[in-house]
Amino acid sequence: MSDLSEDALAANEAFYAAFAARDLGAMDALWSRRGGVTCIHPGWNALVGREDVMASWEAILGNPAQPRVVSGGARVELAGDAAIVSCRELVAGSPLIATNVFVREDERWRLLHHHAGPVMQVET
Repeated sequence: MSDLSEDALAANEAFYAAFAARDLGAMDALWSRRGGVTCIHPGWNALVGREDVMASWEAILGNPAQPRVVSGGARVELAGDAAIVSCRELVAGSPLIATNVFVREDERWRLLHHHAGPVMQVET
């Protein structure tokens, strides 16, 4: 695995660490300052623009009833100055799948897009 891939996975882990710690400052530092930032939380309409995206994180991280989020199974694909990370999330026992798109800014990976949604559980 390349250093850029490892760095993208570390940025993804930092995103979930900020989420788990309810650390708005850390969350803010992870998001792109330049790009067209977008975010789709489960059950929400698409949020477009850094201001709306960060307002959503302020509400989520400030909610004392917000369930804990655990992530796992992250995989990364590089596409030039972008990294697409897919992973699983577990929120209050409900499985989700997430896609996090990072872009290189000032030699760091920063989030450009986050999308999480439910996974259908199929009995086998």
